Amino acid sequence: MTSLNRFIKIGIAVILVFIIIYLGSLVSFVFKPLLSLLSIIMVPLMLASFFYYLLRPLVNWMERPKLNRSLVILIIYLVIAVLFSVFIIGVFPSLRTQFFNLVNNAPNLLNALGKQLQDLEQTGFLSKILPEDVSPLTQLTEYLNKGFSLLSNYVAGMFSFFSNFAVIMLTFPILLFYMLKEGDKFGQKIVSFMPKRFREEGTKVVHDIDSALSGFIVGRVVVNLALGVLMFIGFLIIGLPYTLLLTVIAVIMNFIPFIGAILSAIPIVIIGLIESPSVAIWSLVIILVSQQIQDNIISPYIFGKQLDIHPLTTIILVLVGGDAFGIIGVIVIIPVYMIVKIVVVKLYQLFFKQKWEDA
Repeated sequence: MTSLNRFIKIGIAVILVFIIIYLGSLVSFVFKPLLSLLSIIMVPLMLASFFYYLLRPLVNWMERPKLNRSLVILIIYLVIAVLFSVFIIGVFPSLRTQFFNLVNNAPNLLNALGKQLQDLEQTGFLSKILPEDVSPLTQLTEYLNKGFSLLSNYVAGMFSFFSNFAVIMLTFPILLFYMLKEGDKFGQKIVSFMPKRFREEGTKVVHDIDSALSGFIVGRVVVNLALGVLMFIGFLIIGLPYTLLLTVIAVIMNFIPFIGAILSAIPIVIIGLIESPSVAIWSLVIILVSQQIQDNIISPYIFGKQLDIHPLTTIILVLVGGDAFGIIGVIVIIPVYMIVKIVVVKLYQLFFKQKWEDA
């Protein structure tokens, strides 16, 4: 009888949740201002969270009894401003030159690409890797068009993602300042809303989430920078044009799980193919070798067992996140999954594990 009553209560709770969702859909206009506000602050908040986990260890290390936290943060801001100025003066001109050269030479590059494809078709190389009843040039052109289309969609998504630049630049440093100054108290405030008997476990969950996000973000930056160094050296050795620009694009795109590595490889291989088929092949070899070093040597050393996510799970999460929320969903889906996993595991241990084992 007790089990039946519990089942009825759960059933009623589920029905009430669906009723609330349905009623919410009928008055969706009420939530539009809230959603608009959320969309405005989402990018600055994500950037502030990202740099919070990057800079927090440095802030904690620099903080001293005679050097308060606010002053430490301002000193770090000043150092970042100096480094950014050095980047603008020393690196950005070369990056800008390569970018505009690539844009201005685009028609010539496309003509050169078409000539390379025709030469490969005449030599019979493409017919060996494509079906006999398919025109190699037509099929490969279709693949390239699909690749360009996919790449363009994500680049467009990135531009819309950072479209409101003024709002981001005004709010992001302020959010980051207060997060670095008061961020450690945020978890304590969340735990304070819990019933007293759950506060100890709640503190552990908040600590686990904080450690997981910190390890993931810092580790991801280190791994991607190492990947960029490997690819840059390899591209210099084979003489790939636009080496710096393509490496920067690859490093940025690799922050997008799974899909980013594929998208970043498309322009690299195309530019290599325009130069010569051998450069394209060597470019692909460098990408694959760098990815293998990243996945099998650098990542296990940096992450250890902290990032225990199966590759298939990553692919599914990225596809679902991208379909539901676009570029933002693709970027945040892995951290969100990590948070949900920690919370669900803790809830299972607290409320269901003992009952399940005793059943």
